Amino acid sequence: MKLFVKMCSVLTIILLLVACGNSSSAANGKDGKTVIEYWHVNAETQGGKTVEELVNSFNEQSDSVEVVAKYNPDMYKGLMQNLQAEAASGKSPAVVQVGWSFLDYFSNNFSYVEPQEVIDQHFSDDESFLKDNFLPNVMDLAKNSDGSQVGIPYSLSTPVLYINKDMLKEAGLNENGPKTWEEVREFSKVIKEKTGKYGFYMQEPADNWATQALLESNGARMLTDGQASFASKDGIEAYQLLTDMVVEDETALHVPWDQGVQSFIDGNVAMAYTTIARRSQIQENVQFNAAAVTSPAWEGKEKRLPAGGAMLAITAQEEDQQKAAWEFMKYLYSVESMAKWTEGTGYVPPRKDVAEAEDGLKDFLAENEMMQAAIDQMDGVVPWTSFPGDAGLEAEQKMLDIRDEILGGKVDVKEGLTSTEEEINTLLKK
Repeated sequence: MKLFVKMCSVLTIILLLVACGNSSSAANGKDGKTVIEYWHVNAETQGGKTVEELVNSFNEQSDSVEVVAKYNPDMYKGLMQNLQAEAASGKSPAVVQVGWSFLDYFSNNFSYVEPQEVIDQHFSDDESFLKDNFLPNVMDLAKNSDGSQVGIPYSLSTPVLYINKDMLKEAGLNENGPKTWEEVREFSKVIKEKTGKYGFYMQEPADNWATQALLESNGARMLTDGQASFASKDGIEAYQLLTDMVVEDETALHVPWDQGVQSFIDGNVAMAYTTIARRSQIQENVQFNAAAVTSPAWEGKEKRLPAGGAMLAITAQEEDQQKAAWEFMKYLYSVESMAKWTEGTGYVPPRKDVAEAEDGLKDFLAENEMMQAAIDQMDGVVPWTSFPGDAGLEAEQKMLDIRDEILGGKVDVKEGLTSTEEEINTLLKK
């Protein structure tokens, strides 16, 4: 019996020691560095290699912090789901990428600390870093509906139209591409008739970013006074055009995002509507004369293009982790790191002095004309709709589900959008 008690006591001590040693908020790596996790959504084809390069460069030059990068599939929705599971276990990464459409959802459901708060407490030399380096309207993109500065803008993008100029020319079309959505449909019909290939693909990741651009540029609004409002006459009309191309004309693809972009790269679709962040992948792999042109407009209407990309937020709970988080973030927001990020992804830099800097993007922009389309249309950028409250994630999923049903030819556009709008508004009232 005494032996059993002694064994239990020893086991208890061991368990306590193991528990203390495994605390995610007090992790230490080699050479006594504070280890933090950085959660991102960048697959290898969309900036993953650049994430790895930046993290490795930071780790090599830092004497106090070791960053471990963790890729989350299914874009920002997937990261939010993984963050839910992590929070339920009492853990959290230190820095996370949060997509603009989940700004309110994230701030309503997870613990975070405003970057300026960490700076004011621990880094007096950086007191004016944010004010000095970011325009106020850009910083405002990372404020929630309560006015809290949830994070710092990191990735800014708009949807552009990538075109295969050779295929357009072969079909007897203007090789500079269509200017309006109405022309996109007409171009696609001609391409299918003349070449037998698809005319158009609109990105279909696990979000509704491109859909918002299509609908709101036609006069619809995803959200009005806190209620879903996309099933308006203008919204239905815009969605109908895309649906007719896919279902009726059979001139547009309805496939997952990576497959659709690859179809453009392989020369099997003439036009791809997707983020400028795909520039690097497309530019480096196409075997034809490709270009990126500004997003199509609706005849006689003003373009409204949601700001794509993400902000970086500090979710670290312990002081040492928060300090390490800011050291890493400051490195990512340096002119040199911002330039590498843009070069590797195509995202427009949020920091105001990167484009003109000699050690920034000055030479790069002169050599990469595809970037110009995204820069030229920044005046049409609007916030990416974030469904409010605890139901934000579920509301976003309903939009994805109805997209697949409509473009799959299973449900009428008007019926599908109207019923989904009602369902989302029921959720938002809870």
